[in-house]
Amino acid sequence: MSFSVQIGLLLALATAFMSILGFLYKHRGAVESPDVDPRRPISSSFALFRSRWYVIGILVAMGSWGFHVGALALAPISLVQSVIAGGLVLLTVVADRLFGFEVTRREWIGVALTAAGLAFLAATLEGTAESAHSSWEAGPLATYVGACAVLGLVAAAAARSTVHGATMLAASAGLIWGASDVSIKALSDTLGNEGALQVLFHPLALLILVASLVGLSISARSLQVGNAVPVIAVTSAAANVCTIASGPIVFGEPVPDDTLGLVLRIAAFALVILAAALTPPPIRSAAGGPDGKPQPA
Repeated sequence: MSFSVQIGLLLALATAFMSILGFLYKHRGAVESPDVDPRRPISSSFALFRSRWYVIGILVAMGSWGFHVGALALAPISLVQSVIAGGLVLLTVVADRLFGFEVTRREWIGVALTAAGLAFLAATLEGTAESAHSSWEAGPLATYVGACAVLGLVAAAAARSTVHGATMLAASAGLIWGASDVSIKALSDTLGNEGALQVLFHPLALLILVASLVGLSISARSLQVGNAVPVIAVTSAAANVCTIASGPIVFGEPVPDDTLGLVLRIAAFALVILAAALTPPPIRSAAGGPDGKPQPA
């Protein structure tokens, strides 16, 4: 594994930690704010930013986003997202040991699943961890990013007509943010050929901005109508599935030639994502703050 890829994976671990902290702060701010109205996205956003907890969450999330951009520029996207998924359960351990959260048997099982997934992944890294694997072609990129975004919007539209509205909104936000992350990875390939100012005016930069803002609004609503723990888990799992799959599909990351190696690679990704879904960090009520219960839809 090259040194640059190792740095990228360390940044991915920092991304995971800060992302979850940002999520929890945003949840606290979202549940004390007026309901997000999709017909009034601008005024709803301003209302959210009147909450200091939401503002803190956004600032932490911005720091996480910066680390994520660095990780995607240095390491293969599938490895970055696997580390981020694994970081969710590592945070559970930190919460138990440092912050006094009660961790259930289910969370500890998730830690074991993550360890197994990362072990399987390490056994199938040949040819994948030597470079960032950022090259892409416009056709496959546009098709893949468009498909993730459309699926996300369909999920958001369907949320009103199902009892699982919060879950659908969480999946929608994850898919739309996944489309943004894949675009960030693609844009990182142009950094060596274009100046920073040119990159800002690249069509992908506009797509990243729009997808990030749309995902932010949908995510805020999902945090208002659902419990924080499952909402965070579903959002993260949806984003990870979208981005991990883009590695071989869009960026040409190699897959094992032998059947056993391919099965182990798929099992590794599946275990890490499953562990992330099973073991989101437990939440402890803050004095005078929200208790993590869902708000009326």
